[in-house]
Amino acid sequence: MTETKAVKSEQTRALIVETALRLFRERGYEATTMRAIAKEAGVSVGNAYYYFGSKEELIQAYYDELQDEHVAACRAVLAAERDFAPRLLGVLRARVDTMVPYHEFAGKFFKFAAEPTSPLNPFSAESGPARESAVAIYREVVNGSNLKIDEEFRKELPELLWLYSMGIVLYWVHDSSPGCRKTYLLVERTVPIVNKMVTMSRIPGFKSVTRELVGVIREVRA
Repeated sequence: MTETKAVKSEQTRALIVETALRLFRERGYEATTMRAIAKEAGVSVGNAYYYFGSKEELIQAYYDELQDEHVAACRAVLAAERDFAPRLLGVLRARVDTMVPYHEFAGKFFKFAAEPTSPLNPFSAESGPARESAVAIYREVVNGSNLKIDEEFRKELPELLWLYSMGIVLYWVHDSSPGCRKTYLLVERTVPIVNKMVTMSRIPGFKSVTRELVGVIREVRA
């Protein structure tokens, strides 16, 4: 009975998220209420609030699901490649692959996610779990590769790669090319540049610069 209830509960939760995303696309994020989501999903308002305390929590659930899809899509390339550049390229391509179906929706709620004080902001405390999960993927990209770099720089590189990926996401939101072709092109053209910059960090003349960069990152973070 307990297992059956758990399955039903997860199905209800998934239905609410799916319904919310559809209504956000059709009516816009601001115009969609929790009451409307509950009605469309065929559940009571109280039941909807039982699973999600606000619309913002529904978006966080979307972030989490999208991140889970990305992690699953990365597995093949991370298992097959040891070189840093192919690993990074595969992970970023997978990121775009998983985002493309939500392109129209992302454009509609981006203005809310871009607000610095919004819980939907990827840098907010509320987005922390999804952010940490995303950084973890880039940590796997680095630590699972045969990359030889300064140990202190290695510790900071995953977060830098996540910030780089956020730049890709920002471009993708505004990409109107068919199938987001230009976003894929941006990934393909910039990964070799990032690879060169990272591998150059171990050259004696660049080590001091890398250490200064690590110092700046840690000072800003503190």
